[in-house]
Amino acid sequence: MIEVRDIVKTYRMGDVEVRALRGCSLRIDRGEFVAITGPSGSGKSTLMHILGLLDTPDSGSYRLEGHEVSRLTDDQLAIRRARSIGFVFQQFNLLARVSALENTALPLIYRDHPSPADPEDLLKRVGLGDRKEHTPGELSGGQQQRVAIARALVNRPSVMMADEPTGNLDSASSGEILTILRKLNETGLTVIVVTHDPEVTAVASRVISIRDGRVTEDRGRVPADSASGSVAKDTDFDFRVGGEHDARTHPLGWIGRKLDEAGAMFRQAVRALMANKTRTALSMLGVLIGVAALIAVMALGTGAREAVEERISRLGANLLVLRPGARQRGAVRMAAGATSRLTLEDAEALPRRLPSVDAAAPVVNGMAQLTWEGHNWRTSITGTTPAYLRIHDYELLYGRNFTAAEVENRARVALVGTTLVRELFDGSNPIGRTLRMNRVRFEVIGILPEMGASFGRDPNDMVIIPVTTAMKRLFGKTYINTVEIRVVDRDHMEYTEKAVIRLMKERHRIDPEREAFSVFNMGDLREAITATSKTMALLLAGIGGVSLFVGGIGIMNIMLVSVTERTREIGIRKAVGAKRSDVLAQFLIEAAVIGIFGGFLGILTGWGASLAMTRYAGWNTIITPLTVGLAFTFSAVVGVIFGLWPARKASRLNPIDALRYE
Repeated sequence: MIEVRDIVKTYRMGDVEVRALRGCSLRIDRGEFVAITGPSGSGKSTLMHILGLLDTPDSGSYRLEGHEVSRLTDDQLAIRRARSIGFVFQQFNLLARVSALENTALPLIYRDHPSPADPEDLLKRVGLGDRKEHTPGELSGGQQQRVAIARALVNRPSVMMADEPTGNLDSASSGEILTILRKLNETGLTVIVVTHDPEVTAVASRVISIRDGRVTEDRGRVPADSASGSVAKDTDFDFRVGGEHDARTHPLGWIGRKLDEAGAMFRQAVRALMANKTRTALSMLGVLIGVAALIAVMALGTGAREAVEERISRLGANLLVLRPGARQRGAVRMAAGATSRLTLEDAEALPRRLPSVDAAAPVVNGMAQLTWEGHNWRTSITGTTPAYLRIHDYELLYGRNFTAAEVENRARVALVGTTLVRELFDGSNPIGRTLRMNRVRFEVIGILPEMGASFGRDPNDMVIIPVTTAMKRLFGKTYINTVEIRVVDRDHMEYTEKAVIRLMKERHRIDPEREAFSVFNMGDLREAITATSKTMALLLAGIGGVSLFVGGIGIMNIMLVSVTERTREIGIRKAVGAKRSDVLAQFLIEAAVIGIFGGFLGILTGWGASLAMTRYAGWNTIITPLTVGLAFTFSAVVGVIFGLWPARKASRLNPIDALRYE
C-alpha cells in the first residue's frame, strides 16, 4: 500500500535549518491499522503530511499503491489525494458556514469518482443522520470529528489518515471515534493515525515509533501476505457497500457535472460573501458607482445625440443655409470693408432663378418679452415666410400657417411652441387669443409641433411670425439674417451651393474672387455633429470606465483580505482534493459575484439617475439595451480581472502551510 525509502525533509526557518526527517523508511500494507507515535518534534506529523500528499520530501522515494508520488506536481498530488486518501484532523477542519451534510459532500466537488458514497448515508452511519443540517458551531467536538470522518470516506479512499483524532475530545467522544476507526479498519480500510494517546495505540494493530526523524521501533506488523485477510469484517459499518451517489450518470453528462460543480461553487461564494455583509457591500459600492456613472453618462450622451440628430433631421438633410459674410474655420466673418447684406428679394430670386432650389425662406431672428393676462415670458422670435414650415416638414398640432398675403400686409399673427403653451397659457388652448410681444399685439393662429429637448436651448420655446412683421413692427430691421434653402435632390447639393453663391454675387455686383457670402450644408453639419457625439460618448464612457477601475481596485483589496482570512479554508479544500484551478475558480466566482451584483445595482441606480435628470433637469436621456449589456458585462469582467491576482495567490498556497495558518 505504502512504501517509503530514505525520506528526507528539511524546513528553513529564517537562517536556521530544521531537519524534520532524516532518511526515514517504512512500509505499510493494505488493511493495517497503524499508529505512529513519538515525542513532540520527532517528525511524526511531517511524516504524516508527506504520506498524505500534503507535503513533498526533499529527497527519497514514496510509492503509494505502486505509484511513485514524491515528485508529482501540486495538481497531480491533489488528484491522487482525492482518489486514495481520506483525512481526519485534530482541529476537525470543517467549513464553519456550511452544514454537516455539505461538509461531508465537499470532496465531491473536486473529484469525479465513479461511485462515491452517499454523504447522507455516511452521516447516518456515524450517528449524525438527525444533525445533517447543523453547522459545525452547532455540534459538539465529538460530533464534528464524526463529520470529518464521514467527509474522509465520501470518495471511498484506500487509506484513512488521522492526525491526533482524539486530541481535542473528552474520553467518551474519544471512545466513540476509536470505535468508528476500528470498525472502518475491520471493513478492510487501511488506517494510519498519528497520536500521543495510549488508548489509540492499544487499538492499533501496529505501532511505529519516530524519534529525531527516523523510525526507531516497529511493533506488531502483520505480514504482507496476510494483512488484508486477517481482519474481521464488520458488515454493519461497511462504508464500501453503503448507498452510492453516482457522479457519472448525470443526465447531461460531463457538461451537467461541470454545471453542478459551478453551481456548488456559486452557492459557496454567496455564502462566503454573506458572512461579511458590510465588507461585501462596501466592495460592491465601488462597482455600483462605476456602473451607475457609466449608465448615466452614456444615457445622457445618447439622449443628447438623438436630440441633436432629431433637430437636424427636422431641418432636412437637403437643406442649405445662406448667410452674409465669408466662412472661416467653421465660423462666419465679415471681410474688411464688406457691405454684403441679404434682402427679401434675394430669397425670392433663389427658387425663381435656380431650378435645383425647391423653396427658400428668409429668416430674421431676435428675442422678445411676451405677456398674456399677467404672465410674462422671454423667448426667441423667428420671422419668416409660409415656406419655412414646408422646408422643415413641420405639421402644426393645431391651427393654421400664416399666408403670403399676411406676410405682405405685415399681419400680427403668430405660431407658438409647446413650451409657451405650458408656461404662458397654463396649458390651455391659445388659438385665437391675443398676446403682446414687446407691447405689440399678436393673434395666435397655430401651435408648432413638439421638437424634443436639447442642451442649452429649448427648441419648443419659440414663436414664428411673418418676416415683414418681424422686420418692420418688432425689430426695426431692413435686412434678413439668413435664407434657408431646400434643394430638390440631395445629389444636387454641391452644385446648388456654388450656384447660390454665384447668384448672390451677381445680384450684389461683387467681385467673383471675393468671399462675401457663405452657405452651410446641413448634411455636412450632421456628419460633424455625429463625429463629435461619438467622441463625447467615448469621453463619457471613459469617465465611467475610471469609476469601474476604482471599483475593481476595491474588489481586489477585499479579495486579498478574504484570502488572508480564509487561508485555513483553502488548506481544507486542498486537503480534500481541490486542485489549483478549483481554488482559483472558487475565488474568481466570488469576485465575479461581487462585480455582477454590484453591476446590477449600478444599472438600477444609473437608470434612476437618468430618469431624475429627464424629469427634474429636462435633459433628454436614453438608455439602450446595448448600454445595459455593456455595463453588466464590464462589471462582471472587472470583478474577474481584479479578482485574478487574489485568486491566483489563494490557489498557489501550500496545503499544509494553509492548514497551519492562524
